[in-house]
Amino acid sequence: MSNRLATRESGFSLLEMVISMALGTIVLGAAVQIYIQGVGATWTVTQRAELQQDFRAASNMLTKDLSLAGAGMGNGAAIALPSGITPKYGCDQASCYLNGVAGTYPLQGAVPYMYGLIPGYNKGPTLNTTQGPTDVITVIYTDSTFYLNCYTPKVTARGVVTFFQPVPPATWATQGCLPGTAVAPQTVNDTVMGLTTGDLVLMTLGGNTIVGEVTGAITTGTDGSGNTTYIVPFANADALQMNQTVAGGGLNTAAVGATGSASAAPCGGTGPCRVLAISYYIDNTIVPPRLMRQISGHTPMPVAENVAYMKFTYDLFNDSTAAAAVSCQNPGVVGDVCVSGSSSGLLPNQITKINIQNMAIDGTLAGSMFGQNKGYQSMDLQTSVSARDLTYQNRYPN
Repeated sequence: MSNRLATRESGFSLLEMVISMALGTIVLGAAVQIYIQGVGATWTVTQRAELQQDFRAASNMLTKDLSLAGAGMGNGAAIALPSGITPKYGCDQASCYLNGVAGTYPLQGAVPYMYGLIPGYNKGPTLNTTQGPTDVITVIYTDSTFYLNCYTPKVTARGVVTFFQPVPPATWATQGCLPGTAVAPQTVNDTVMGLTTGDLVLMTLGGNTIVGEVTGAITTGTDGSGNTTYIVPFANADALQMNQTVAGGGLNTAAVGATGSASAAPCGGTGPCRVLAISYYIDNTIVPPRLMRQISGHTPMPVAENVAYMKFTYDLFNDSTAAAAVSCQNPGVVGDVCVSGSSSGLLPNQITKINIQNMAIDGTLAGSMFGQNKGYQSMDLQTSVSARDLTYQNRYPN
């Protein structure tokens, strides 16, 4: 006969299980909510930092270019361009981009002129019907890092300019065309710095100041002294319509044999030189819209995404009347709106200051995190840039 010890095994009741599961669910839900909030905050901060970085890069590039408007072209630069067909900007070798069309250089009478700064009031696309059209702006200055001014240009055939080196006993050092640290200029066809299709070149040929657009590959030859020469095509029907033989002048109306003169050349008196015509505009043909930067006749490059608006105003000074026109929307045009004064009849080379009235950039447009609809951030730039190279004297209104 055996004795067995009977023990009672007890567990949780159903009520206890329900209560414990409910408490666990509450604690777990609170933990998940804290986690989501933490991740959301991190995402918002990361987005903000990325937005600031992109905005800073874009604004730095824009303000730097604006500050260089007209640099190297001489104070109050106004270079007459061929008038048979009005030359244009905002186009490359394939298309035009300023709201789907080309910008044209402003006219004095029937003659178009290249200034150090060209306002583009309402030339950009409309992104918001309440705000209205955006602006375009084009700044023009010389390329001081490429020493093209060491060479002498000569029209060797219709639509062709050959660049010559100094003839011995002259040397690069005796030319006085180099900064103190350089011993020789880059070659005209240098793979990094040299001329390429779409570049603009400013030079004096036969006593006439001329702007031409490079239209093809550069070839080389030799002169009578055995020095390398660089043969650059400036053919008609170029993308920017600079090289014209029609009435009104242009590079291809220059006589064959016309030679550049260093004493009479532009570019600060030492030309020839490469000119950078840089346009900023908003491209809304893709989503999200992008701020674009185009140099002369080259393919435009994106600067920043999610750009929502861009608008400029300008301060001008009338030397004849000693009167200022402040914060003008469309300088020089009859009916222009200014905060004070009038810009009617004034020219772009009388601009003393560029006001970035509004340049806005938005954060991620698809700003949803875990369905919380977090983050749709934006930044706005409002500042002014002095155009010190556009005017003869620093006369800035208060």
